[in-house]
Amino acid sequence: MEYAKIGNTDIEISKLCVGCMSFGVPSEDFHQWTLNYEDSSAMVKKALDLGINFFDTANVYSHGTSEEFLGRAIREYTSRDKVVIATKVYFNEGKLSKQGILTSVDESLKRLGTDYIDLYIIHRFDYDTPVEETMETLDSLIKAGKVRALGASAMYGYQFHNMQLCAEKNGWTKFETMQNHYNLLYREDEREMIPICHQYGVSLTPYSPLAAGRLSRKEWKTDSKRSQTDRVAVSKYDSTQGQDMQIVARVAELAKKYDVSMSQIAVSWLWAKGVTSPLIGATKPRYFDDIAKAFDITLTQEDIFYLEELYVPHKIVGAL
Repeated sequence: MEYAKIGNTDIEISKLCVGCMSFGVPSEDFHQWTLNYEDSSAMVKKALDLGINFFDTANVYSHGTSEEFLGRAIREYTSRDKVVIATKVYFNEGKLSKQGILTSVDESLKRLGTDYIDLYIIHRFDYDTPVEETMETLDSLIKAGKVRALGASAMYGYQFHNMQLCAEKNGWTKFETMQNHYNLLYREDEREMIPICHQYGVSLTPYSPLAAGRLSRKEWKTDSKRSQTDRVAVSKYDSTQGQDMQIVARVAELAKKYDVSMSQIAVSWLWAKGVTSPLIGATKPRYFDDIAKAFDITLTQEDIFYLEELYVPHKIVGAL
C-alpha cells in the first residue's frame, strides 16, 4: 500500500479509499444492493489487512446505517487512531445551515461511535444558505475538536473557489479535499474544478472511479443486483453508452496487453492524472485484492493518450 497526506495537513491516508455507500440496511428508497453488517465488516477487515486506512461514508447512506456499520467494524478490528474516517453533511434537515451542520455532525459522531471525524465533507453546494454561515460553522467544528479537516464534494468550480476565498478572507479553515465525479468516462472537471484544486493544494479523492463498474468489464451491464437496480448509475452513464463503450474497449485492450484487470488500468490512469485516493465501492473482498495490484502498473504517456483520445464532452453530472 502507498500513502499520501491530505491537502496541506499531516493526515496520512492510503492511496485507495473504501467507499462505504455499499454498507448498510437495504431499502427501496435508497439502495437495494447494500451489504449487511457481517458482509460490510468483512470488507473493512480485508481493507485493513491490505493496509487501507481511509474510509468514506455519509450521514445519508442507507439512512445512517452505513455510518453505524463502519464505526462498529472499526471498533471490532482496529483502534480508532489507525484509521481516517470521512463522512458528509448536506442531505439532511437544514442542509449546510449552522443548525443543519451542528445537528448532523453530532448525529454522525454518535452513529460512528467516535468523538471526532477526520474529514468532514459537504456533500453538495447549498444554494439556500450564505457561504459565510457554512464556512464559519465548519470552522467552529475544527476549533471544537470534532473535526480534523474539511472536504467538499460535487459542485461547480466557481462555487468551490468562492467558498475557499470566503474562508481565506475570514481566517477560517479551508477545504483540503475534493470528492468529485471523475473517471475515464466522465472528465468534465478537468476544465475548471481540478485546476482550482491544484491552485489550493487540495487533494482529489474522486467517487465512481470505475463508473459504477462500467470500466471494470467489457459488458455495459451485468446481472448483479446493483447493475439491475442502481437507477443513479443509469442516470449518470447510460445516455452516452454508445460513445463510451469505445473507451471501455480500450481499457480492456490495455488490460490484456499488460495482463492485468480493467479496474487496475482505470485506477492507474487516475493516479497518473494526479488523484490522491479514489473511492472504491466494492461489495466483495476479492475486489480489494485486485485493485491493490494496480500499484504495480505504470502507464506510459502513449497509454494515457490512447485511453483519453476518444473522450467527448458530457453533460454535467454531480453538481446540482
